[in-house]
Amino acid sequence: MKKNKKKSFKREENSNSPFENRKRFCPFSQPNSPLIDYKDIKLLTRYITEKGKIMPSRITGVSKKKQKQLSNAIKRARFLSLISYTNKYTNQ
Repeated sequence: MKKNKKKSFKREENSNSPFENRKRFCPFSQPNSPLIDYKDIKLLTRYITEKGKIMPSRITGVSKKKQKQLSNAIKRARFLSLISYTNKYTNQ
């Protein structure tokens, strides 16, 4: 009887993308990184889409702990009218 051998491929052999091997890092966990604050509107708007949604951490690369702080800061800024809930200048 023959034994079925499973082929084991390394990720490098199967991938053609140059970005797949890159290690992701949290932009807020680095030294000298900005603090997450609800008053820092310029920082918070980088993590909001054009439709007003909060970008997911799988796209931005933010860690789970910092993503929660970021979403709370965005929600607090929206509640205090520092950021609009939706984009004002939408074309229909």
